[in-house]
Amino acid sequence: MTEERITETTTDTGDTHTTRTVITDGEPRSGGGGSWIWMLLLLVAVVAGIYFFSQMSDAEVAKDNAVTEAAGQVGEAANQVGEAAQNAGDAVQDAVTE
Repeated sequence: MTEERITETTTDTGDTHTTRTVITDGEPRSGGGGSWIWMLLLLVAVVAGIYFFSQMSDAEVAKDNAVTEAAGQVGEAANQVGEAAQNAGDAVQDAVTE
């Protein structure tokens, strides 16, 4: 990095003196390891986010499957109750006709 400083000094008699100073670093600056660390941390954060999102999606699918299975079991139980009521009605009908 190069920096240029210009300083003007005015004496009591009105004379102006200008000093020019140029400051140059010996080596150009590079990104160094810091930028690689930030990129790595960003990559880890993105991968972790994708992983947790997929886990939440899997949990949602499991919940939906459980609800579907429970609804199927309720439907089957209702069919059994209907069959039992039909059988009871038939038994009552047979008892009345005899």
